[in-house]
Amino acid sequence: MSILASAVLGVLPHVPKPVMRVFARNYIAGETLPEALAKLEELARAGYSGILDILGEDVTTPEASRAVVEQYLQAASELARKRLDCYVSVKPTHVGLRLSEALALEQYSRLATQLKSLGLFLRVEMEDASTTDATLRLFESLRERHDNVGIVLQARLFRSLADIQALRPGPLSVRLVKGIYLEPAAIAHTEVEPIRAAFVECTKLLVERRAQLGLATHDEFLAERVLPLLRAADYARHEYEFQVLLGVRSSLWSTWKAAGHAVRVYVPFGPEWKPYSLRRMRKNPQIFWHVVRASFGLSGSR
Repeated sequence: MSILASAVLGVLPHVPKPVMRVFARNYIAGETLPEALAKLEELARAGYSGILDILGEDVTTPEASRAVVEQYLQAASELARKRLDCYVSVKPTHVGLRLSEALALEQYSRLATQLKSLGLFLRVEMEDASTTDATLRLFESLRERHDNVGIVLQARLFRSLADIQALRPGPLSVRLVKGIYLEPAAIAHTEVEPIRAAFVECTKLLVERRAQLGLATHDEFLAERVLPLLRAADYARHEYEFQVLLGVRSSLWSTWKAAGHAVRVYVPFGPEWKPYSLRRMRKNPQIFWHVVRASFGLSGSR
């Protein structure tokens, strides 16, 4: 991290909330469910499907994990009522993984069951490397009972290729990301080109598995490297999509959509937006520079 980035990130926790909101507003749908739903409806009118995420992680009590599930169920009911093409994405530690793997499985199972009744899909998110093993165990347990559940995998982790191969046979839905967490060089790629190469290798394995693919990237150069893999495997347009973050390189979304690719937008919301933003910026300073560039109308691949 540069000296300038370190200095700015050190000051951020002390910046007044209204000022921080100026930086976050393009990337967070708002603090309330109605705000998030309004953003999803706006995106739908423009031809984009959605992913809904309630901001938060690392709950400290079982009661808090159950309250999070109630929030997601309320949101899911509204998504179904409004007939929005949108699934929900849930962090394991937001439903109690740090407290108990059994508790997190209980909460995910409840969500998957209720979402199935509404015709909705559930994505199990991936957090930092300390949770990877437990998250994969949760996902495999859920797959045994539910067919509306998918996982996130982070290409930058050295282990991800082996993790793909170890997933049990059967239908598989994966959101493949480069990885937001800056993990140690002993366990993860840390430079741009090796991360890109790992993303391509993970895509190859997932194509061999005939996984339903969410290619989560804002890197058009990377897209040009993975799309031929899908074409060679005769992937239909409904078997993959690009998945993008709200507020990040929206002109690229339009390019992909115009080329006939489905594009799904990740829409986070909730009162925990400031802690979330600070944690993300601390864990990956690149996010800070994405925010700065976008705030001043600059662009760059991601």
